[in-house]
Amino acid sequence: MNMTRREFLKSAAVLAALAPFARLRAQDPATPPAEGADAKPRATGPITRRTMAGESVSLLGFGCMRLPRGGDGKIDRPAAERLWSRYLEAGGNYFDTAYMYHDGESEVAVGEFLSKRPRDSYFLVDKMPVWMARTEDGLKRVFDDQLARTKAEYFDFYLMHSLGWGNWDLARKIHALEFLLERKKEGRIRHLGFSFHDAPEAMDPILDAYDWEFAMIQLNYQDWTRYRSKEQYEKLTAKGIDVAVMEPLRGGALARLNDPAKAILRQADPDASPASWAFRWVASLPGVKLINSGMGRDSDLEDNIRTFSPVKELSDDERGTIAAALAAFQQSQAVPCTACRYCVPCPAGVAIPEIFALWNAYKADGEKGRFLRGYEKLPEDARASECVRCMRCTKHCPQKIAIPDELAKIDAEYLALKGD
Repeated sequence: MNMTRREFLKSAAVLAALAPFARLRAQDPATPPAEGADAKPRATGPITRRTMAGESVSLLGFGCMRLPRGGDGKIDRPAAERLWSRYLEAGGNYFDTAYMYHDGESEVAVGEFLSKRPRDSYFLVDKMPVWMARTEDGLKRVFDDQLARTKAEYFDFYLMHSLGWGNWDLARKIHALEFLLERKKEGRIRHLGFSFHDAPEAMDPILDAYDWEFAMIQLNYQDWTRYRSKEQYEKLTAKGIDVAVMEPLRGGALARLNDPAKAILRQADPDASPASWAFRWVASLPGVKLINSGMGRDSDLEDNIRTFSPVKELSDDERGTIAAALAAFQQSQAVPCTACRYCVPCPAGVAIPEIFALWNAYKADGEKGRFLRGYEKLPEDARASECVRCMRCTKHCPQKIAIPDELAKIDAEYLALKGD
């Protein structure tokens, strides 16, 4: 009997089965990393610091969008708090959350953890989603909710979230900048910036509107030209605006890579993880002051602490190595999805991020059987064939993916593979 969508979303067994593809880990996230002959020594820290908006911030920020989950789909609080404690111990101090992360649970979990610690020992970061506020009254409701959820009296860094042509027009209509400047005057916001997802041209009116203290953009070695991140970075640095970075691993894709790309990196440095190469590439840009990473496992956190303690800039030879690895990787990647989940819930119930994760894994490793098994674990009414082309997902996708078209391609190839 086929599962319903509701049963699917609640099923820990299905999540575990899809773990290799969707970055939902089958292992218990509350289990610390194993010790033994093959285990790397624990990183010592301290994490490199840089100055952003006049503050000494750890170059490695803790992004709280992809926290470890328990079997019920909720944040695994013990696992998350262990990761956060270790991050603080290593010299980290920047906690980045947002109103919709984990359906609002991220702000609550972060707030409960940080509120037990000295207020000057960390920076609390949050964001205003104008598309959720919608009105001037909505701005106040969201902001007040965030203060209550995080148990905070103020935010150290606060951003207008995911700006581009559409969201900036809405922000102007509901006077979002004016609202946030009032909160800044009141001491509820210390440093004001924005996060950005659009073509570089869409940044110009935003930059003209205010002397922003910092801005966060998607930046990694794959998107430098593909997503036009280079142009965004140059616009910000030309204005003297400090750059914070999201998606340095492109949703984990640059940590996984394909076998040919990994082999190139391994030959250059057998001890360095693919993730460490990607982080060092971003950190070598002088305008970058903060790099957010979503660290859901102890092993990921320890690897990142090693990379950032202290971070080492790339040599020219190492830049060439990354260019060669990127060329090998781009031959196989299918859909540039970062699993941000802004496209869900889908009105038709299609499991968009899970489908793209399965598809990209298949294109990387060529394992037809594993793709078919994983895809067929999805309930039939959550598969690509159920897309009705309502286009809601395309309006919310930061990567500007033509999602219905990609789903149609995947459905067609699935049927062809099934018939082989």
